Amino acid sequence: MTMFTAPAPLPVEPPSGCPFGPPAAFAALRTTQPISKISLPDGSWAWLVTRYADIRTVLGDTRFSSDTTVHGYPLSGMTGGPSTRNRGFIRTDPPEHTRLRRMVTREFMVKRVEALRPEIQRITEELCDAMERAEGRAEGGVDLVQALALPVPSLVISLLLGVPYDDHDLFQGLTGTLLSRTVPDDEREAARAELRDYLDRLVTAKEADPGDDILGRLIVEQQRTGELTHDQVAAFAALLLIAGHETTANMIGLSALTLMRDPATAEKLRQEPALIRGAVEELLRFHSIIRNGPRRVATADVEVDGHLIRAGEGVVVAVPSGNRDESVFADADRLDVCRPNAQHHVAFGYGIHQCLGQALARVELQVVLGTLLRRFPAMRPAVPVEEIPFRTDMSIYGCHALPVTW
Repeated sequence: MTMFTAPAPLPVEPPSGCPFGPPAAFAALRTTQPISKISLPDGSWAWLVTRYADIRTVLGDTRFSSDTTVHGYPLSGMTGGPSTRNRGFIRTDPPEHTRLRRMVTREFMVKRVEALRPEIQRITEELCDAMERAEGRAEGGVDLVQALALPVPSLVISLLLGVPYDDHDLFQGLTGTLLSRTVPDDEREAARAELRDYLDRLVTAKEADPGDDILGRLIVEQQRTGELTHDQVAAFAALLLIAGHETTANMIGLSALTLMRDPATAEKLRQEPALIRGAVEELLRFHSIIRNGPRRVATADVEVDGHLIRAGEGVVVAVPSGNRDESVFADADRLDVCRPNAQHHVAFGYGIHQCLGQALARVELQVVLGTLLRRFPAMRPAVPVEEIPFRTDMSIYGCHALPVTW
């Protein structure tokens, strides 16, 4: 008699004693079961894809849908269920995805983002000044997350969207609840409703008085011409607000901690500042902070590396695993800021849904890390690494807090 073995849940925990590593199960799966079944919290199952080549195949094939309303989509608390309201364009497919994405593509083009570099540098320097003033009187060190990692991307995205920065504590708190893997569903839904109400009020205010910012331009150029509804503008605001600060903030914290624990690499970057761009690509590859997806559902039968994925079956793409694939990145578990192919990582995804704000994230990381290396060469963790509260309870990995001293 054959015994049925239920699929294991999605691996999300870092290896014990190694907070920078992706879940340990990925390495074994890449070799033995690169496409395997996992269980989902609602009792259903999905395919888990762990190899780099297969990840690019899935993300690059439009027969794998990002639409959460398609039957079989592997939902999580982060995706917010199948509701069509305020879904955001990343949860749609072409042609609707193409139409909506084009409305904001120009706002995040490399040339436009590069023009923001001086302002991002000014914001960073001012926050570093404040850290210097606080260091002498801060017991247990300065929390780099609260002092710098969160404020930089929050200030920048608030500036771009025309969101009052005084509201940043509100949307950061709500985002934290939405991205938690441990809060009860009713608490998450309450946070989602509160964020929806906040954005509804924000868009209503901007409809009366559009500013020279992304939301103002969407209202004038798209909503007033009938191309967007009020709710769609609010969905844009939600997506850009959350994505614009949460991921970058956690990359700043993890990257800073990584360099503090690798003084030889940190010194190399101080001596050769031109290496910072490549270092950022390698840090993005090395950390791959999205631990919960991306997710897709097949809309037709698709064969991936000999595995038939049938229409209606969900897929979870293990980006952290793909970025540690030894067949692509030699000695993949080692940080190498001079790695020649680091830019081929899939930390920003792949295909038509590749991260819209990746140019902005890159500039923010380059500026913040370069500034920290220059201004605080003696910076170090103020507590042992085992006392740092890592975000093992969140869909986006990082540090809840990072006490530092110098």
